[in-house]
Amino acid sequence: MLDKLQEIANKHHELESLMSDPAVISNQESFQKYAKAYAEINNLVILYRQYKKVLQELEDTQKMEDEAGSDPEMAELAKLELASLKKQREHLENSLRLLLLPKDPNDTKNIILEIRAGTGGDEAALFAGDLFRMYCRYAEQLGWRIELMSSSPTGIGGFKEVIFLIEGDQVYSRMKFESGTHRVQRIPVTEASGRIHTSAVTVAVLPEAEEVDIQIDPHELRIDVYRSSGPGGQSVNTTDSAVRVTHIPSGLVVTCQDEKSQHKNKAKALKVLRSRLLEQKQMEQEQERAQNRKLQVGSGDRSERIRTYNFPQNRITDHRIGLTLYKLTLILEGDLDELIDALITEHQAEALKSTVT
Repeated sequence: MLDKLQEIANKHHELESLMSDPAVISNQESFQKYAKAYAEINNLVILYRQYKKVLQELEDTQKMEDEAGSDPEMAELAKLELASLKKQREHLENSLRLLLLPKDPNDTKNIILEIRAGTGGDEAALFAGDLFRMYCRYAEQLGWRIELMSSSPTGIGGFKEVIFLIEGDQVYSRMKFESGTHRVQRIPVTEASGRIHTSAVTVAVLPEAEEVDIQIDPHELRIDVYRSSGPGGQSVNTTDSAVRVTHIPSGLVVTCQDEKSQHKNKAKALKVLRSRLLEQKQMEQEQERAQNRKLQVGSGDRSERIRTYNFPQNRITDHRIGLTLYKLTLILEGDLDELIDALITEHQAEALKSTVT
């Protein structure tokens, strides 16, 4: 670890020199490139310097204890200082290991979030609407921007399917563990006898794919246009503005009808298609790697039941990490930080364990 940290510190020093070079400063493209690389490792280098300072202090204090000889007061002071410095060293080592973990290249990306009603009919569709509103409120709290891509409302406040884009800082890094099956237990509004029903909704979190990530050959697409329709089949508009895009090689189909413009619907459908193709490509790469050990907290298997929302008990349980919180009402209002932070912490802990040889 120390060799790797020293190598990064040397790179940090090299970047500092380059950024102070007048030739680089006059070339904004080069300067921005170096500034970005510098920012990415700056916190790590600061922590490494603190760590080296603690190691030096440990060495000096150990000498002081060895030289204390028959002075019990000096020996006791050195012993207390050593204990404190060893705790600092352990804390810094753990922090450095976390920062040295391989970065998920998607963490800085925006996401396309897809919510679909599963088993449970109208009740599942209503809960899909609840989850949509929960994620929208959470995004608003963090200053993220939301753009609706496609939706199939049921007319009673729910959705058979809703797809939306969330743009902002580090969106994927915080939202990636939401993929999976979300189970709800509550008394449906349509239930006269007061029985608790169990329904399910699936959530897929896809990193937004740019054109440089996934290039689509136009000849491999079939574009169909048709007239948009809403709940109950009524006409939404009188032009063929809805778009269905079929990617022939993969068989993936994306439809979009929320915009009045056929051009806008096509652009949104292609954005969703690119993200689905990127997810497919990344899943294939993950399988090829055939990791020896799967992390406890996954981010890709949407068939896995990850969470239960129990309304009678105001309880939410994340089954992957065994976390239960009795604050369901607050969480549905967008208060997701405690849940998401716990998932990230567990994922990091598992990743650290996997690096231990």
